[in-house]
Order: sequence, then structure tokens, then C-alpha cells
Amino acid sequence: MARTKAVLGSGARLTDYLSTSLLARIYPGSVVNELLDVHQCNSRRERRFPASAVVYYCMALSLYPEAAYADVFDAVAQGLAWRNHGAVPQSIKPSSISVARSRLSWPVLKQLQEVSCQPLAAEAACPHAFYRGLRLMAIDGSNFEVPDEPDNIAAFGYPGSRTGVAGYPQAQCAVLVECATHAIVAANIGAYRDSEWSVCKPLLSRLNASTLCLADRGFNGYEYWCSAKATGSQLVWRCTSNRQLPVIQSLGDGSFLSEIRPSKGPRRKDESAAVTVRVIEYTLPGTQGAETRYRLLTTLLDEQHAPALELAALYHERWEVESVFDELKTHLHQRRRTLRSKTANLVRQEFYGWVLAHYAVRWLMYTAAAEHGVVPRALSFVANVQLLRRSQPQSGAFPPSASTST
Repeated sequence: MARTKAVLGSGARLTDYLSTSLLARIYPGSVVNELLDVHQCNSRRERRFPASAVVYYCMALSLYPEAAYADVFDAVAQGLAWRNHGAVPQSIKPSSISVARSRLSWPVLKQLQEVSCQPLAAEAACPHAFYRGLRLMAIDGSNFEVPDEPDNIAAFGYPGSRTGVAGYPQAQCAVLVECATHAIVAANIGAYRDSEWSVCKPLLSRLNASTLCLADRGFNGYEYWCSAKATGSQLVWRCTSNRQLPVIQSLGDGSFLSEIRPSKGPRRKDESAAVTVRVIEYTLPGTQGAETRYRLLTTLLDEQHAPALELAALYHERWEVESVFDELKTHLHQRRRTLRSKTANLVRQEFYGWVLAHYAVRWLMYTAAAEHGVVPRALSFVANVQLLRRSQPQSGAFPPSASTST
């Protein structure tokens, strides 16, 4: 749904929040170099394109998805010059960029995302990001196409189609998102053939007792529920309509207490394995052509503390994660058919650069919006991506240092 473009207030411009080192403010050079050292892929000698610069370059690839590798390098060349206290470097050969990327272990970017991409919202400045003190998070998965190359085919696989196989192999990804700000605080990538839960499960480590996690009906299995509940987080997950849920106790707001058990195995009839849940059923009126009946499971068992009507309304915050996938695939990636990378490890590297670039845009938007009392997701994501693309060539994306060697 289209949104009216919000403004920040008299005299305020989003360009005021683009410092000379936006990416380095979010992902400090000291943290980048520390991770490069941990993964033993930092530069060992003076280079025109040191490993720390390659990390930022991988983020820039997602800001300029239609540009050639060398053109992306040119877009960030001024930042490199500022970093090295010298003249703007000459254009680099695409083959040199490929070699530099191949030296960079993709877990560096994955760990950088884990360390740096934290929830953005403060309750005082962004109260709608919380429900009764719990930070609203949503988890979901999606697929995206990768280049039709032997290594990608072996690592990720093809989806099936009516005519045999699809035109491109596909990878599968999962994200954990802060609903109010669209900040991706955890991400994972797997093969198309992997189960959605196996790709999503590693993200649960970012949940805790201060969060409330929303999820669609693909995640309501017993094992999934218990794994998420064990983090201490509260849950509001949609449930399939045909699931057998006995009414153990009816509650005053129309919801009821039930229990879930393992569907298979020796513990299926074990009373100690039963987990109490609260079930909320409701219908959306006036939604012709769409599903109208919803069924939710929640760990919030007290109807006085968390009324069914409030949770029913709250669940629809989950759709913000769909907007995040739209931002990644349509607006940040500019509808490009596939990622660029021709090997599985570089696909993984490019994926985490993509996520890091998205978080940078959302960080920029939240910083500006919070200072001026604007709801962050009311601002135009597209406009801010365009702003970052225009400003990046004139910004020092890399922090200054005395030397590029390690």
C-alpha cells in the first residue's frame, strides 16, 4: 500500500544525517578489522584494495545493483582516497575485484551483521515498536534467484516447475525484523532444498525475554514452538485452521486455553510433553477475495493482561516483514533478476552485504525520524536509497587510518 511521504520538519534535511562516513559509523573500521583478523583474511601487505575496503565494497554492491563491478569501485573511490589520505585511485580491473572478494571469507560479513545490526527503536521515541514493554519482532523466510552457474546449482539447487525445473537456481533466506523500524537484526541463508525452519532456527538466538515474536502459520509446529519459547520471548503465531486444539478452559474474552504435543514419536502421548497455549480465533469482515478467518497461538495466557482483541490487532504487524522483503528485492535490488555472484561462497558474501546495506538505510531513516518525532516507516525507503546512492560517491565510506597494512 502506498504511503504519503513524511517530512522531518522545518529546516531539517535527510542529507544532514549522511556524515562523511555513514557506513563506517554503523560498521566501524576497528570492528571490521577485528573480524578480519579473527577469520584470518585481513590484508598482510599494502594493497590498493585492502580487505577492510572489500567489506564496505560488498555493501556498496547492493546500493548499485545495475552497475558493473568496476563502476561500483569508482563510486566509492573517493572514500578510499580519504582513507589513504591520497588522490582518488585509478579504476581497478574487474578481475582484481574478483580476486579481492575471493580472499574475503563470507563469515566476516555474517558476523559483522550479528555484532552491528541491533534493534533501533527506543520506547520513549518509538512507543508503537513495543507491546506492554515487549519489543515487536517478526520472523519469516523467502527465496531469491542466483546465477545459473555450476557451483550455485550444486550448493543451492533448482526449484521444481511444471516444465521440469526453473530457469535459475534459488537460495533461501530468513530474517528476523524489528517491526516498527524494519531493521533486520538477524539473517541466514540456505539452499532451496533446505526446510524453511532449518534456515530460520538460527535466528532464534536473537530473541529474549524483552521481545514478542510474530510469525505466520508455517512456524506453528511443536518443535518450533518449544524452541522459540525456550528463548524467553513471548510468541504470537498464526496457526493452521485444521489443527486439533482441545478446549481446556474458555476465557472471558472469547479465547481459550489449549495444549500442543509432539505429532510423532514416543512423546506423543506423554503428558509431561504437553505445552499450554492460548488460542485466539477471529474473522476479518469486508475482506472479499482473501482469507477472513484467523487462528492465533500465543504464550500470553492472561486475557486480562493481553486481551484477545489487542493481540488480534497486534498480529497484523507481522506483515511488516513482507515489506522488508519488498525493500530488499524490489527497491534496494532494483528488480534485478539474480544476485551477481557465480560461486556459492560469493553468493553468501553478497547476501550479507545486501542485508548490511539495507540496515544502513534503515538506520539512517530511524536516526532522522526519531529526532523529529516522525514514525520511521512513514518515510520513503526508496527516496532514502536514492539519497544514499547519490551521496556515497562524495562520502568517505571508509574510516581514516595511518596505514592500510596489518
